[in-house]
Amino acid sequence: MHNDPFVIAIDGPAASGKSTVGRLVAEKLGFLLFDTGALYRAVTLAALRRGVPIEDEARITDLARTIHIELIPATVADGRSYTVLVDGEDVTWAIRSEDVDAHVSAVSAYPGVREALKHQQRRIARQGNVVMAGRDIGTVVFPEAPLKVYLDASPEVRAQRRCEELRARGEEADFDEILAAVRRRDAIDSTRETAPLRVAEDAVVIHTDHMNIDQVVDAIVKLARERLEDPA
Repeated sequence: MHNDPFVIAIDGPAASGKSTVGRLVAEKLGFLLFDTGALYRAVTLAALRRGVPIEDEARITDLARTIHIELIPATVADGRSYTVLVDGEDVTWAIRSEDVDAHVSAVSAYPGVREALKHQQRRIARQGNVVMAGRDIGTVVFPEAPLKVYLDASPEVRAQRRCEELRARGEEADFDEILAAVRRRDAIDSTRETAPLRVAEDAVVIHTDHMNIDQVVDAIVKLARERLEDPA
């Protein structure tokens, strides 16, 4: 078996199921789940709440450097995979709002924000076996990860999944608006100058349009166990 910390990097576009899949893979393997997107969402939420203009790169970057963000095991049994704290306040569900959805890609495109959060991501990844979900884990944050997976699905499928997620929490969800937001995020994420969304050369691409969650999770767990038994 592999003795060093084992990192599974799960990348993919908005609403591709990275967080849900990552949580289930981590549970099956006994790994720590670290959803890096939660950090960018936390910075975005803090900016919106404090009235910092999203287009003000300098102030957003300063905010990313100064607020205190924690990701800890779930503290409430309400379906969450983990608890996100910003300066001690539980914002786990607040960072999943449509308002945050609409602005997080712009925030995460700022080089200073990415740099401010990158070192923390690497530190956590090196503490033990971990599943890291994000958009640039396998290409930037942890390019030496022994297993890199890129989850993909059509914008329409991803928008429908996001609608179902919001409605399951009792929130309103307009499919056309969410689809437009998904497409905007795809455009921003794939064209930004710093760490654009792309598939790592050695990543395993899994197209999930016609797969359910269990099938995706089982495929990744199988890959992980194969790599753990034979790192080569």
